[in-house]
Amino acid sequence: MAVSLERRTGVVALLYWFWDGVDRTIFTAIKFSFPSRFVSPFGFLGMLTFIVFIILGVSGALLMFYYQPILDRAWDSVQFINDDVPFGFHIRNIHYHGSNAMVLLAVLHMYYQYFSGRYKIRNEVLWMTGVILGTVTILEAFTGYDVIFSERAELAISIAASLTTSIPVVGPTIRDAALGSGFSDFVLRFYAQHVFLLPIVMLGLMAVHFPRFLVFDVPMVMAIGGAILITGGVFPIDMGFKFEPTVPPGVTVPEWYLTGIYAFMRTQYDKFVTGLLWPLLFIISFVLIPFIDRYKKVSWRDRPIITAFGITSLAQIMVTTYWGFYISPDTKLPLVERLVIDPIFFYSTMILLVPLGFGFTYMMIKLANEAERKSKLAKSNGPQKVATINLSEKWINWLLVALLAFQVFLNIAAYNAALTGMKNVSLFFIGIILLVFAGFFHVYRYAMSQQKNAPPPAPMPVVEEKLKLAEPEVPVESSKLPEGDTTSDAKPDAKELSPEVPVPKIQADMGVGTNNNSNIGSNDIDGVKKL
Repeated sequence: MAVSLERRTGVVALLYWFWDGVDRTIFTAIKFSFPSRFVSPFGFLGMLTFIVFIILGVSGALLMFYYQPILDRAWDSVQFINDDVPFGFHIRNIHYHGSNAMVLLAVLHMYYQYFSGRYKIRNEVLWMTGVILGTVTILEAFTGYDVIFSERAELAISIAASLTTSIPVVGPTIRDAALGSGFSDFVLRFYAQHVFLLPIVMLGLMAVHFPRFLVFDVPMVMAIGGAILITGGVFPIDMGFKFEPTVPPGVTVPEWYLTGIYAFMRTQYDKFVTGLLWPLLFIISFVLIPFIDRYKKVSWRDRPIITAFGITSLAQIMVTTYWGFYISPDTKLPLVERLVIDPIFFYSTMILLVPLGFGFTYMMIKLANEAERKSKLAKSNGPQKVATINLSEKWINWLLVALLAFQVFLNIAAYNAALTGMKNVSLFFIGIILLVFAGFFHVYRYAMSQQKNAPPPAPMPVVEEKLKLAEPEVPVESSKLPEGDTTSDAKPDAKELSPEVPVPKIQADMGVGTNNNSNIGSNDIDGVKKL
């Protein structure tokens, strides 16, 4: 048994102690993969969604220091954060645009898994928990922008109250539990749901939903963070108008991920059917899709009906989302006429999208199969090598230096913008800084991968030996030397015999050649030895 005499002290001992403790937890059961080259982000959209969730948790915790969940102070406290708290504008924009990014990434992640058929590879539980997690994500974002208690939030709260009330039997009970008895305590209840109840549910679903193997791509994580900051710099979120019960509210719409439901409700049809039943059927159909899909293959081209259903649902989501945003610009019309959508025209369009979705799917499958056939034909007839861009070590170094210099310039520009009060400009520059860092890291990763590749061997000179195929003349007879000749005359002949025809000579000596000459014998060998 070997005994180590090495002692660990200080920080090293602390790190080893911490790692030994973590090794007993579920954390080490998750295998993280750090790609050494660029990989498509569609394969790890779930991981990117979780990263945005962490960003929202940190930024939301910072906002909690100044937010006051009281009815008459909620909007004023958010305005104080936005205008007076140092970097409060930045934190609020990161939190708002991060919530939109999380919803968008969750939807993209769900549809990518849907069209790629990942739920068919023994991932039914992951798929079902993922659909539920996406629904809870939308509820989390909904409760987040309602706690501001602006006119936009008041519209969303009124819609939520009317929807819960329309639920048969248990509707009023759910309304009182979620919203309270009125405007007096609903802000506090939404605040508790937003910062505690719904995040706990999401973390529990994530513990079941996440697979054991996760991809963590540092450049892509930095790029997502940079995109959130750039969006906040270009489209800074405003405060809106504070809701005053005595003042009639203006015309407004909910957030983009709720405008589809809002469009259904604007048809003036039954609230329970349009606002709850249709979305619930949509969610249940997606939850059960692994058991409905009986195709053996996973490619979207080999599952035409499932693919057509997904494309139709996407088309309906986009159409209803746009319809929920649209309000007639004619201010002469009464407000009710501007908001109401013709139900016949609306539902006729929804029905028409079904055959259009199936027809578009058929066309896409035909085009994809034709493109695959042409690519195989071109690959068999054309060059086999794929053109790549390989940077030399010199160009890699220059590119790293240029990115580093640009990074320094952006840091100075962001600092000056913050000093001069241009908050959105500084937020934009910080986003560009993260994008440049992502590019810097990717180039560095590329250089390290190129360094690991062994250099190609130096080209070897190719020597072509041309054997003389002589006509029926005996080469050995011509080399016979009379006894009176001098050795100086025989040396050039001996030099010519050795390199030019070594194989026939060896074959003659061993007696295995096909063109053996009977005149060659031991006397000839003796004559050569004498030379």
